Amino acid sequence: MEYLFEGFKLEHQENVIRILNYYIRETTSAYREHEVDNEYFLNFMSNNENHCGFAVKDDQGMIVGFCTLEPYMPISTFSEVAEPMYFIHPKHIGKGIGTVILKRLEDEARKRGVRKLLVDISSENIKSIRFHKKNGFVECGKLQNIGKKFDRYFSLIMMEKCI
Repeated sequence: MEYLFEGFKLEHQENVIRILNYYIRETTSAYREHEVDNEYFLNFMSNNENHCGFAVKDDQGMIVGFCTLEPYMPISTFSEVAEPMYFIHPKHIGKGIGTVILKRLEDEARKRGVRKLLVDISSENIKSIRFHKKNGFVECGKLQNIGKKFDRYFSLIMMEKCI
């Protein structure tokens, strides 16, 4: 299947927020405890200098996910390190879209002079950990029981990939 990447626009707001809020409500994959509103999306759009964000559409024009690429830290010492983030509509997981998104973000990172990607993943998100390993990421650390959501603790698995 072909996917179309569109830089964030106001017309994407509702669908992007809906996807993110699903993960906030249902999982520890999104770390927040409370759903976000339109202001959160507007922050993505207003900070294009420091990061990029895309709505991902399928061949029917439906938004099936979104992704961002942000500096790891906004200081020059870490200018070659970036954090990708992506969330896929639950009905579209396992169909290859994650790999397509990751490749696009890697290309964007290279254009920006980034040589390393760094992700942190909830220890409960086994599918994401496997996905990243399959796509060349290696575990580089673990923050044990650092998060608490749904009245339980979870760890963060740190993974990196040189591009």
